[in-house]
Amino acid sequence: MAVTIEIPSALVQFSRNEDEIGVSGSTVGAAFDNLLAQHAALKSHLFEDSGEFRSFVNVYLNDDDIRQLSGRDTPVADGDLIQIVPSIAGGWT
Repeated sequence: MAVTIEIPSALVQFSRNEDEIGVSGSTVGAAFDNLLAQHAALKSHLFEDSGEFRSFVNVYLNDDDIRQLSGRDTPVADGDLIQIVPSIAGGWT
């Protein structure tokens, strides 16, 4: 399956300035494995040492949070869009 992963602007420096990357894979996890094969520098920004997504990294498949689906095992289809959305913390007090 061919899917597109959107890279947030805060991370494009680790993907050779590409903000959309085409990858293959039948699941979200496989798509990310292929992404990291092309752009290994993204790994430490997206994943814990355990292989789980970092707590502040939100991943959406066609606007659906994968945590509400099957996580890394969520199936993907040709043309699907995966978005990486980092949480933003802080604010004014």
